[in-house]
Amino acid sequence: MSTEPTLSTEPTLSTPPIAPAGAEKAPDDQSKLRTFLSILRNSDVLLPQKPEVTPRDMFIGVADIASVRFSLPAQLLEPTPNLEYWNYLDRPETFISIGDPDDEVARMLAVLRFWFTKDLKYVKGKPCKPYNSALGEFFRCNWEVTDDAPPIFTRTDRLLPSNATSKPVRVSYLTEQTSHHPPVSAFWVDCPEKGISARGFDQLSAKFTGTSIRVTPGAHNLGIFINLQYRNNEEYQLTHPAAHLGGLHRGSLSVTVSDICFVTCPKTKLKVILHYIEEGWLGKVQNKVVGVMYRYNPETDKVMKIKDVPEKDILGRIEGCWHGQVFYTLTGSKEPVTLVDLKPLFPVPKIIPPEVDQLPNESRRFWRKVTEAILNRQYGVATNLKTELEEKQREKVLMRKDQNEEWKPRFFTGSVTPVGKPELTAEGKLALKGLHEGNYRLQESLVT
Repeated sequence: MSTEPTLSTEPTLSTPPIAPAGAEKAPDDQSKLRTFLSILRNSDVLLPQKPEVTPRDMFIGVADIASVRFSLPAQLLEPTPNLEYWNYLDRPETFISIGDPDDEVARMLAVLRFWFTKDLKYVKGKPCKPYNSALGEFFRCNWEVTDDAPPIFTRTDRLLPSNATSKPVRVSYLTEQTSHHPPVSAFWVDCPEKGISARGFDQLSAKFTGTSIRVTPGAHNLGIFINLQYRNNEEYQLTHPAAHLGGLHRGSLSVTVSDICFVTCPKTKLKVILHYIEEGWLGKVQNKVVGVMYRYNPETDKVMKIKDVPEKDILGRIEGCWHGQVFYTLTGSKEPVTLVDLKPLFPVPKIIPPEVDQLPNESRRFWRKVTEAILNRQYGVATNLKTELEEKQREKVLMRKDQNEEWKPRFFTGSVTPVGKPELTAEGKLALKGLHEGNYRLQESLVT
Protein backbone atom coordinates (compact mmCIF):
# COMPACT_ATOMS: atom_id res chain seq x y z
CA MET A 1 0.00 0.00 0.00
CA SER A 2 1.33 3.42 -0.95
CA THR A 3 1.78 6.07 1.70
CA GLU A 4 0.31 9.57 1.52
CA PRO A 5 2.95 12.16 0.48
CA THR A 6 3.89 14.85 2.96
CA LEU A 7 1.61 17.87 2.61
CA SER A 8 3.05 21.34 2.17
CA THR A 9 2.41 23.92 4.90
CA GLU A 10 2.99 26.98 2.69
CA PRO A 11 0.54 28.70 0.32
CA THR A 12 1.45 27.96 -3.28
CA LEU A 13 1.07 29.78 -6.58
CA SER A 14 -1.14 28.12 -9.16
CA THR A 15 1.57 27.50 -11.77
CA PRO A 16 1.46 23.73 -12.49
CA PRO A 17 4.62 21.60 -12.47
CA ILE A 18 6.25 20.48 -15.71
CA ALA A 19 5.38 16.92 -16.63
CA PRO A 20 8.37 14.57 -16.65
CA ALA A 21 8.98 12.06 -19.41
CA GLY A 22 6.68 9.08 -18.89
CA ALA A 23 5.89 5.66 -20.26
CA GLU A 24 2.77 6.78 -22.09
CA LYS A 25 2.73 9.18 -25.01
CA ALA A 26 0.77 12.39 -24.52
CA PRO A 27 -2.06 12.55 -27.11
CA ASP A 28 -2.30 15.52 -29.45
CA ASP A 29 -5.51 17.51 -29.92
CA GLN A 30 -6.66 15.55 -32.98
CA SER A 31 -6.26 12.17 -31.30
CA LYS A 32 -8.07 13.52 -28.20
CA LEU A 33 -11.02 14.57 -30.34
CA ARG A 34 -11.15 11.25 -32.22
CA THR A 35 -11.21 9.39 -28.90
CA PHE A 36 -13.92 11.69 -27.53
CA LEU A 37 -16.17 11.18 -30.57
CA SER A 38 -15.62 7.43 -30.36
CA ILE A 39 -16.77 7.46 -26.73
CA LEU A 40 -19.89 9.42 -27.67
CA ARG A 41 -20.76 6.94 -30.42
CA ASN A 42 -20.68 4.11 -27.91
CA SER A 43 -22.38 5.97 -25.05
CA ASP A 44 -25.57 4.42 -23.70
CA VAL A 45 -27.02 7.84 -22.93
CA LEU A 46 -27.38 8.71 -26.61
CA LEU A 47 -29.49 7.21 -29.32
CA PRO A 48 -28.56 3.87 -30.93
CA GLN A 49 -25.75 4.45 -33.40
CA LYS A 50 -24.93 3.21 -36.87
CA PRO A 51 -21.38 2.63 -38.16
CA GLU A 52 -21.62 5.70 -40.42
CA VAL A 53 -22.72 7.98 -37.58
CA THR A 54 -21.53 11.59 -37.69
CA PRO A 55 -21.06 14.03 -34.79
CA ARG A 56 -24.35 15.67 -35.76
CA ASP A 57 -26.20 12.33 -35.65
CA MET A 58 -24.87 11.57 -32.17
CA PHE A 59 -26.50 14.60 -30.58
CA ILE A 60 -29.89 14.53 -32.30
CA GLY A 61 -32.52 14.39 -29.56
CA VAL A 62 -30.13 15.49 -26.83
CA ALA A 63 -31.56 18.80 -25.57
CA ASP A 64 -28.56 19.73 -23.44
CA ILE A 65 -25.17 18.09 -23.94
CA ALA A 66 -23.84 19.76 -20.79
CA SER A 67 -26.34 17.83 -18.66
CA VAL A 68 -25.07 14.49 -20.02
CA ARG A 69 -22.27 13.19 -17.81
CA PHE A 70 -19.53 11.30 -19.67
CA SER A 71 -16.79 9.52 -17.76
CA LEU A 72 -13.88 10.43 -19.99
CA PRO A 73 -10.47 8.74 -19.84
CA ALA A 74 -7.80 10.85 -18.14
CA GLN A 75 -5.78 11.54 -21.30
CA LEU A 76 -8.66 13.68 -22.62
CA LEU A 77 -8.75 15.93 -19.56
CA GLU A 78 -6.88 19.04 -18.57
CA PRO A 79 -5.30 18.33 -15.15
CA THR A 80 -7.31 21.14 -13.55
CA PRO A 81 -10.40 20.99 -11.31
CA ASN A 82 -13.48 22.51 -12.91
CA LEU A 83 -14.10 24.88 -9.99
CA GLU A 84 -10.57 26.23 -10.22
CA TYR A 85 -10.80 26.64 -13.99
CA TRP A 86 -14.10 28.57 -13.98
CA ASN A 87 -13.32 31.91 -12.42
CA TYR A 88 -13.49 35.46 -13.74
CA LEU A 89 -10.39 36.93 -12.12
CA ASP A 90 -7.73 36.45 -14.80
CA ARG A 91 -6.78 40.11 -14.17
CA PRO A 92 -7.88 41.00 -10.62
CA GLU A 93 -6.49 44.54 -10.83
CA THR A 94 -9.24 45.46 -13.30
CA PHE A 95 -11.86 44.11 -10.89
CA ILE A 96 -10.69 46.00 -7.80
CA SER A 97 -10.47 49.29 -9.74
CA ILE A 98 -14.16 49.34 -10.79
CA GLY A 99 -15.27 51.58 -7.93
CA ASP A 100 -12.34 54.04 -8.16
CA PRO A 101 -13.78 56.72 -10.50
CA ASP A 102 -16.12 59.33 -9.03
CA ASP A 103 -17.88 59.59 -12.39
CA GLU A 104 -20.58 56.97 -12.97
CA VAL A 105 -19.84 56.71 -16.70
CA ALA A 106 -16.19 55.98 -15.90
CA ARG A 107 -17.28 53.29 -13.44
CA MET A 108 -19.36 51.61 -16.13
CA LEU A 109 -16.33 51.74 -18.44
CA ALA A 110 -14.27 50.16 -15.65
CA VAL A 111 -16.85 47.35 -15.46
CA LEU A 112 -16.39 46.81 -19.20
CA ARG A 113 -12.60 46.74 -18.84
CA PHE A 114 -12.98 43.98 -16.24
CA TRP A 115 -15.43 42.20 -18.55
CA PHE A 116 -12.95 42.01 -21.43
CA THR A 117 -10.11 40.75 -19.19
CA LYS A 118 -12.05 38.16 -17.22
CA ASP A 119 -11.56 35.34 -19.76
CA LEU A 120 -7.95 35.75 -20.84
CA LYS A 121 -7.56 31.99 -20.47
CA TYR A 122 -9.62 31.59 -23.64
CA VAL A 123 -7.99 34.46 -25.52
CA LYS A 124 -4.46 33.22 -24.76
CA GLY A 125 -5.14 29.50 -24.56
CA LYS A 126 -7.30 26.85 -26.16
CA PRO A 127 -10.49 24.99 -25.23
CA CYS A 128 -9.96 22.21 -22.73
CA LYS A 129 -11.97 19.83 -20.54
CA PRO A 130 -11.29 20.09 -16.78
CA TYR A 131 -12.50 17.51 -14.26
CA ASN A 132 -16.25 17.30 -13.58
CA SER A 133 -16.97 18.69 -10.12
CA ALA A 134 -18.32 16.43 -7.37
CA LEU A 135 -21.28 17.53 -5.28
CA GLY A 136 -19.97 19.51 -2.30
CA GLU A 137 -16.52 19.94 -3.81
CA PHE A 138 -15.18 23.45 -3.23
CA PHE A 139 -12.27 25.65 -4.21
CA ARG A 140 -10.82 28.77 -2.61
CA CYS A 141 -7.87 31.00 -3.33
CA ASN A 142 -6.48 34.51 -3.10
CA TRP A 143 -4.90 36.89 -5.52
CA GLU A 144 -2.52 39.60 -4.39
CA VAL A 145 -2.14 42.31 -7.02
CA THR A 146 -0.88 45.83 -7.28
CA ASP A 147 -3.67 48.38 -7.42
CA ASP A 148 -2.26 50.05 -10.51
CA ALA A 149 -4.93 49.81 -13.21
CA PRO A 150 -4.74 52.94 -15.40
CA PRO A 151 -7.43 55.57 -14.67
CA ILE A 152 -10.39 55.77 -17.04
CA PHE A 153 -11.07 59.33 -18.20
CA THR A 154 -14.36 60.97 -19.11
CA ARG A 155 -15.08 64.61 -19.79
CA THR A 156 -15.88 65.24 -16.13
CA ASP A 157 -12.87 63.62 -14.51
CA ARG A 158 -10.00 63.81 -17.05
CA LEU A 159 -7.92 65.97 -14.71
CA LEU A 160 -8.65 64.01 -11.53
CA PRO A 161 -5.80 61.94 -10.04
CA SER A 162 -6.00 58.15 -10.06
CA ASN A 163 -6.94 56.34 -6.84
CA ALA A 164 -4.51 53.56 -7.71
CA THR A 165 -1.56 52.79 -5.42
CA SER A 166 1.40 50.45 -5.54
CA LYS A 167 0.27 48.69 -2.35
CA PRO A 168 -0.68 45.01 -2.87
CA VAL A 169 -4.40 44.32 -2.53
CA ARG A 170 -5.85 40.91 -1.65
CA VAL A 171 -8.83 39.47 -3.52
CA SER A 172 -10.47 36.29 -2.22
CA TYR A 173 -12.52 33.69 -4.07
CA LEU A 174 -14.80 30.91 -2.83
CA THR A 175 -16.83 28.53 -4.99
CA GLU A 176 -18.77 25.33 -4.27
CA GLN A 177 -20.53 22.72 -6.40
CA THR A 178 -24.05 23.20 -5.06
CA SER A 179 -25.96 20.92 -7.46
CA HIS A 180 -25.08 17.84 -9.50
CA HIS A 181 -28.27 17.44 -11.57
CA PRO A 182 -28.20 19.94 -13.14
CA PRO A 183 -24.50 20.76 -12.60
CA VAL A 184 -24.43 24.17 -10.88
CA SER A 185 -21.79 25.92 -8.80
CA ALA A 186 -22.04 29.10 -6.72
CA PHE A 187 -19.20 31.60 -6.41
CA TRP A 188 -18.30 34.67 -4.38
CA VAL A 189 -15.45 37.12 -5.01
CA ASP A 190 -14.57 39.61 -2.28
CA CYS A 191 -12.14 42.48 -1.75
CA PRO A 192 -13.01 44.20 1.54
CA GLU A 193 -10.18 46.71 1.20
CA LYS A 194 -11.75 48.17 -1.95
CA GLY A 195 -15.36 47.52 -0.94
CA ILE A 196 -16.15 45.39 -3.99
CA SER A 197 -17.65 41.91 -4.33
CA ALA A 198 -19.13 39.70 -7.03
CA ARG A 199 -21.31 36.61 -6.97
CA GLY A 200 -23.34 34.33 -9.19
CA PHE A 201 -24.21 30.80 -10.23
CA ASP A 202 -22.24 29.05 -12.97
CA GLN A 203 -24.15 26.66 -15.20
CA LEU A 204 -23.73 25.86 -18.89
CA SER A 205 -26.15 24.52 -21.46
CA ALA A 206 -24.84 23.08 -24.73
CA LYS A 207 -26.52 22.02 -27.98
CA PHE A 208 -25.05 20.61 -31.16
CA THR A 209 -25.80 22.82 -34.18
CA GLY A 210 -24.48 20.57 -36.96
CA THR A 211 -21.00 22.05 -37.33
CA SER A 212 -20.29 23.25 -33.78
CA ILE A 213 -21.49 23.10 -30.19
CA ARG A 214 -23.42 26.18 -29.04
CA VAL A 215 -22.75 26.89 -25.37
CA THR A 216 -25.17 29.17 -23.51
CA PRO A 217 -25.77 30.10 -19.86
CA GLY A 218 -27.95 27.56 -18.06
CA ALA A 219 -31.30 28.43 -16.53
CA HIS A 220 -29.73 29.25 -13.14
CA ASN A 221 -26.90 31.33 -14.60
CA LEU A 222 -28.11 34.94 -14.71
CA GLY A 223 -24.63 36.38 -15.01
CA ILE A 224 -22.15 38.09 -12.71
CA PHE A 225 -23.47 40.48 -10.07
CA ILE A 226 -20.94 43.09 -8.91
CA ASN A 227 -21.58 45.23 -5.83
CA LEU A 228 -19.75 48.48 -4.98
CA GLN A 229 -20.11 49.04 -1.24
CA TYR A 230 -18.45 52.47 -1.29
CA ARG A 231 -20.66 53.70 -4.15
CA ASN A 232 -23.97 53.42 -2.32
CA ASN A 233 -24.09 49.68 -3.08
CA GLU A 234 -24.35 50.09 -6.83
CA GLU A 235 -25.02 46.71 -8.41
CA TYR A 236 -24.04 45.72 -11.94
CA GLN A 237 -25.44 42.67 -13.70
CA LEU A 238 -23.26 41.26 -16.50
CA THR A 239 -24.96 38.61 -18.66
CA HIS A 240 -23.02 36.02 -20.62
CA PRO A 241 -23.21 35.72 -24.43
CA ALA A 242 -23.49 32.40 -26.23
CA ALA A 243 -20.26 30.88 -27.55
CA HIS A 244 -19.57 28.29 -30.21
CA LEU A 245 -17.07 25.46 -29.94
CA GLY A 246 -16.01 24.72 -33.49
CA GLY A 247 -13.46 22.61 -35.31
CA LEU A 248 -15.07 19.26 -34.46
CA HIS A 249 -14.60 17.94 -37.99
CA ARG A 250 -11.09 19.37 -38.43
CA GLY A 251 -9.83 18.07 -35.09
CA SER A 252 -8.74 21.55 -34.03
CA LEU A 253 -11.08 23.12 -31.50
CA SER A 254 -11.68 26.86 -31.31
CA VAL A 255 -14.06 29.21 -29.47
CA THR A 256 -15.99 31.96 -31.22
CA VAL A 257 -18.62 34.35 -29.88
CA SER A 258 -21.48 35.73 -31.96
CA ASP A 259 -24.20 37.03 -29.69
CA ILE A 260 -25.51 40.01 -27.71
CA CYS A 261 -25.05 40.53 -23.97
CA PHE A 262 -25.87 43.27 -21.48
CA VAL A 263 -24.41 45.19 -18.55
CA THR A 264 -26.92 47.08 -16.42
CA CYS A 265 -26.82 49.24 -13.30
CA PRO A 266 -30.33 50.22 -12.11
CA LYS A 267 -29.02 52.70 -9.52
CA THR A 268 -27.14 54.87 -12.07
CA LYS A 269 -29.60 53.99 -14.87
CA LEU A 270 -26.75 53.06 -17.19
CA LYS A 271 -26.94 50.15 -19.62
CA VAL A 272 -24.51 48.71 -22.14
CA ILE A 273 -25.40 46.47 -25.08
CA LEU A 274 -22.44 44.51 -26.48
CA HIS A 275 -22.70 42.76 -29.84
CA TYR A 276 -20.04 40.15 -30.64
CA ILE A 277 -19.51 39.68 -34.39
CA GLU A 278 -17.44 36.75 -35.65
CA GLU A 279 -17.80 36.17 -39.35
CA GLY A 280 -16.36 38.87 -41.59
CA TRP A 281 -15.54 39.07 -45.29
CA LEU A 282 -15.37 35.60 -46.88
CA GLY A 283 -16.06 33.96 -43.53
CA LYS A 284 -12.86 35.15 -41.88
CA VAL A 285 -13.15 35.21 -38.08
CA GLN A 286 -12.53 38.72 -36.78
CA ASN A 287 -13.42 38.55 -33.04
CA LYS A 288 -15.10 41.95 -33.29
CA VAL A 289 -17.21 43.59 -30.61
CA VAL A 290 -19.31 46.76 -30.85
CA GLY A 291 -21.52 48.33 -28.23
CA VAL A 292 -23.33 51.37 -26.87
CA MET A 293 -23.72 52.83 -23.39
CA TYR A 294 -26.94 54.72 -22.77
CA ARG A 295 -29.36 56.05 -20.17
CA TYR A 296 -32.26 53.68 -19.57
CA ASN A 297 -35.30 53.29 -17.40
CA PRO A 298 -34.85 50.04 -15.41
CA GLU A 299 -38.62 49.65 -15.07
CA THR A 300 -39.61 50.08 -18.73
CA ASP A 301 -36.53 49.41 -20.88
CA LYS A 302 -36.95 46.51 -23.30
CA VAL A 303 -34.26 47.43 -25.84
CA MET A 304 -32.31 44.36 -26.97
CA LYS A 305 -30.44 45.63 -30.04
CA ILE A 306 -28.01 48.49 -30.59
CA LYS A 307 -29.97 49.87 -33.55
CA ASP A 308 -33.04 50.36 -31.36
CA VAL A 309 -31.31 52.62 -28.80
CA PRO A 310 -32.51 56.25 -29.16
CA GLU A 311 -29.60 58.43 -30.31
CA LYS A 312 -30.41 61.07 -27.67
CA ASP A 313 -29.80 58.54 -24.87
CA ILE A 314 -26.39 57.31 -26.07
CA LEU A 315 -23.44 58.32 -23.85
CA GLY A 316 -20.69 56.44 -25.66
CA ARG A 317 -19.80 53.68 -28.08
CA ILE A 318 -17.55 50.62 -27.78
CA GLU A 319 -15.63 49.04 -30.63
CA GLY A 320 -12.66 46.76 -31.06
CA CYS A 321 -11.38 43.19 -31.00
CA TRP A 322 -12.01 41.15 -27.87
CA HIS A 323 -8.78 39.27 -28.60
CA GLY A 324 -6.79 42.52 -28.83
CA GLN A 325 -7.67 46.17 -28.28
CA VAL A 326 -11.05 47.61 -27.30
CA PHE A 327 -11.82 51.37 -27.54
CA TYR A 328 -14.53 53.71 -26.30
CA THR A 329 -15.71 56.98 -27.81
CA LEU A 330 -17.80 59.31 -25.68
CA THR A 331 -20.73 61.18 -27.23
CA GLY A 332 -19.54 64.57 -28.48
CA SER A 333 -16.02 63.30 -29.15
CA LYS A 334 -14.59 61.80 -32.33
CA GLU A 335 -11.44 60.51 -30.64
CA PRO A 336 -11.47 56.80 -29.64
CA VAL A 337 -9.75 56.09 -26.32
CA THR A 338 -8.15 52.75 -25.46
CA LEU A 339 -10.20 50.92 -22.86
CA VAL A 340 -7.97 47.86 -22.70
CA ASP A 341 -5.19 46.20 -24.69
CA LEU A 342 -5.25 42.45 -24.11
CA LYS A 343 -2.14 41.65 -26.14
CA PRO A 344 0.42 42.07 -23.33
CA LEU A 345 -1.85 40.62 -20.62
CA PHE A 346 -1.84 37.08 -19.23
CA PRO A 347 -3.76 35.45 -16.35
CA VAL A 348 -2.42 36.29 -12.89
CA PRO A 349 -1.42 33.23 -10.78
CA LYS A 350 -3.63 32.33 -7.81
CA ILE A 351 -2.41 31.83 -4.24
CA ILE A 352 -3.64 28.41 -3.10
CA PRO A 353 -4.04 27.37 0.57
CA PRO A 354 -1.26 25.12 1.90
CA GLU A 355 -1.88 21.46 1.15
CA VAL A 356 -1.97 20.62 4.85
CA ASP A 357 -4.92 23.03 5.29
CA GLN A 358 -6.94 21.73 2.34
CA LEU A 359 -9.92 19.54 3.18
CA PRO A 360 -10.59 16.16 1.48
CA ASN A 361 -13.36 17.67 -0.68
CA GLU A 362 -11.29 20.74 -1.62
CA SER A 363 -10.59 20.66 -5.35
CA ARG A 364 -6.80 20.50 -5.40
CA ARG A 365 -6.67 17.78 -2.73
CA PHE A 366 -9.71 15.89 -4.02
CA TRP A 367 -8.17 15.50 -7.49
CA ARG A 368 -4.51 15.47 -6.37
CA LYS A 369 -3.62 11.87 -7.22
CA VAL A 370 -5.39 12.08 -10.58
CA THR A 371 -3.52 15.28 -11.41
CA GLU A 372 -0.16 13.81 -10.42
CA ALA A 373 -0.77 10.73 -12.57
CA ILE A 374 -1.75 12.83 -15.61
CA LEU A 375 1.29 15.10 -15.20
CA ASN A 376 3.44 11.96 -15.02
CA ARG A 377 1.66 10.70 -18.15
CA GLN A 378 0.37 7.63 -16.33
CA TYR A 379 -2.99 7.87 -18.03
CA GLY A 380 -4.18 4.38 -17.16
CA VAL A 381 -3.49 4.99 -13.47
CA ALA A 382 -5.18 8.40 -13.65
CA THR A 383 -8.30 6.94 -15.29
CA ASN A 384 -8.59 4.26 -12.59
CA LEU A 385 -8.18 6.84 -9.81
CA LYS A 386 -10.77 9.08 -11.45
CA THR A 387 -13.21 6.16 -11.76
CA GLU A 388 -12.77 5.34 -8.06
CA LEU A 389 -13.62 8.92 -7.08
CA GLU A 390 -16.70 8.94 -9.31
CA GLU A 391 -17.88 5.60 -7.93
CA LYS A 392 -17.56 6.85 -4.34
CA GLN A 393 -19.72 9.85 -5.25
CA ARG A 394 -22.39 7.57 -6.70
CA GLU A 395 -22.35 5.49 -3.51
CA LYS A 396 -22.89 8.63 -1.41
CA VAL A 397 -25.87 9.61 -3.57
CA LEU A 398 -27.45 6.17 -3.12
CA MET A 399 -26.77 6.21 0.63
CA ARG A 400 -28.48 9.59 1.03
CA LYS A 401 -31.40 8.36 -1.04
CA ASP A 402 -31.79 5.21 1.07
CA GLN A 403 -31.67 7.26 4.27
CA ASN A 404 -33.98 9.92 2.82
CA GLU A 405 -31.39 12.62 3.53
CA GLU A 406 -31.37 15.91 1.67
CA TRP A 407 -27.89 17.23 0.86
CA LYS A 408 -27.31 20.95 1.43
CA PRO A 409 -24.37 23.15 0.41
CA ARG A 410 -21.94 24.12 3.18
CA PHE A 411 -20.88 27.61 2.13
CA PHE A 412 -24.01 28.82 0.29
CA THR A 413 -27.61 28.92 1.50
CA GLY A 414 -29.18 27.13 -1.47
CA SER A 415 -28.26 24.84 -4.35
CA VAL A 416 -29.69 27.23 -6.93
CA THR A 417 -31.28 29.95 -4.77
CA PRO A 418 -31.71 32.87 -4.25
CA VAL A 419 -32.39 33.26 -7.98
CA GLY A 420 -29.20 34.29 -9.78
CA LYS A 421 -27.51 35.65 -6.64
CA PRO A 422 -26.25 33.10 -4.09
CA GLU A 423 -26.01 34.01 -0.41
CA LEU A 424 -23.24 32.91 1.95
CA THR A 425 -23.94 30.78 5.01
CA ALA A 426 -22.23 31.53 8.31
CA GLU A 427 -19.55 28.99 7.35
CA GLY A 428 -19.17 30.64 3.95
CA LYS A 429 -18.59 34.02 5.59
CA LEU A 430 -16.07 32.44 7.97
CA ALA A 431 -14.21 30.79 5.09
CA LEU A 432 -13.95 34.11 3.23
CA LYS A 433 -12.82 35.87 6.41
CA GLY A 434 -10.09 33.27 6.80
CA LEU A 435 -8.95 33.87 3.22
CA HIS A 436 -8.77 37.62 3.82
CA GLU A 437 -6.63 37.04 6.92
CA GLY A 438 -4.46 34.28 5.44
CA ASN A 439 -5.94 31.77 7.93
CA TYR A 440 -6.81 28.70 5.87
CA ARG A 441 -7.85 26.27 8.66
CA LEU A 442 -11.39 24.90 8.30
CA GLN A 443 -13.22 22.13 10.12
CA GLU A 444 -13.87 19.08 7.98
CA SER A 445 -17.50 18.69 6.98
CA LEU A 446 -19.39 15.78 8.55
CA VAL A 447 -21.82 15.35 5.65
CA THR A 448 -19.75 15.70 2.45
